Amino acid sequence: MKKITVAQSDLTDDTNPMYELKLFITGTRPQSMRAIKNIKALCESRLKGHYHLQVVDVYQEPAQAIQQQVIAAPTLVKLTPRPVRRLIGDMSNSKSVLHGLNLPDEI
Repeated sequence: MKKITVAQSDLTDDTNPMYELKLFITGTRPQSMRAIKNIKALCESRLKGHYHLQVVDVYQEPAQAIQQQVIAAPTLVKLTPRPVRRLIGDMSNSKSVLHGLNLPDEI
């Protein structure tokens, strides 16, 4: 599987910071595919225009997983805004993912 990068607008302000996210997956396994689908949907609905999502296949790029200290996949790493957070799983529990990204549950 090739690396997928989804870039959104680089415009940011204090109320809507830019989110730098890396999703580490393991090939085309069902849980990895669900994680990609779920995090893309969440980002489009809650962070549209304020995120950069990079999907990294640990089979293709193991060095990135080592660098980010990823020990399980799928894992979402929120690099910015700080603090760095790691979320493990297929990202299907929206409430937990929103909490991990420090976003309110409600729109």
